[in-house]
Amino acid sequence: MEIFKMEVGEIGTNCYLVYDEETKVGIIIDPGDNGKELLAEVEKRQLKIKYVVNTHGHWDHIGANDEVCAATGAKLLIHEDDAACLGEPSLNMSGMLSRKSSTRAADILLKEGDTVEFGDLSLEVIHTPGHTRGGICLYGAAQHVLFSGDTLFQFSIGRTDFPGGSYTDLIKNIKEKLLILPDDTIVCPGHGPVTKIETEKKRKSFLI
Repeated sequence: MEIFKMEVGEIGTNCYLVYDEETKVGIIIDPGDNGKELLAEVEKRQLKIKYVVNTHGHWDHIGANDEVCAATGAKLLIHEDDAACLGEPSLNMSGMLSRKSSTRAADILLKEGDTVEFGDLSLEVIHTPGHTRGGICLYGAAQHVLFSGDTLFQFSIGRTDFPGGSYTDLIKNIKEKLLILPDDTIVCPGHGPVTKIETEKKRKSFLI
């Protein structure tokens, strides 16, 4: 599995280009902005993008959905509980901005336990509501890697004071679904630097 991270948009959202080096088939996780730059990376690597996956429906993670999907022919995936956010600025939080954002509807709605397959690789969908109702993480067991969206950051967690957020739910899901993963699991978050499950377990004062 090859992973290329690009910070996009106004608040430095982490967008991930994840692909199978052998088959050149990949996915893009959270293309929040900078569509042209993302597409240039796809072209440089001569990749076929099968899916665009949104870890949740906030504006800073979905802004380049239309541009990337149109250029690559990729299908758009999001958890069923955040599907409405794609087309509604009041739900994707862009309604608070002067530039409201909406994107095409999802082609495939995800749920807990689904598998996103591309090339010879696969990622398991882990539903982790709390930041949003439909927030997800994507877990590659073979590679010991977790794309955690805005659920878990280095030494921190996603905000829960937006509509649909729940601190209780977020903490419960982090403890019961993420901190049980192998200690050497690399965590690729929606914002900020990469971390590890072991690191977050040791510095979990915010989870108590």
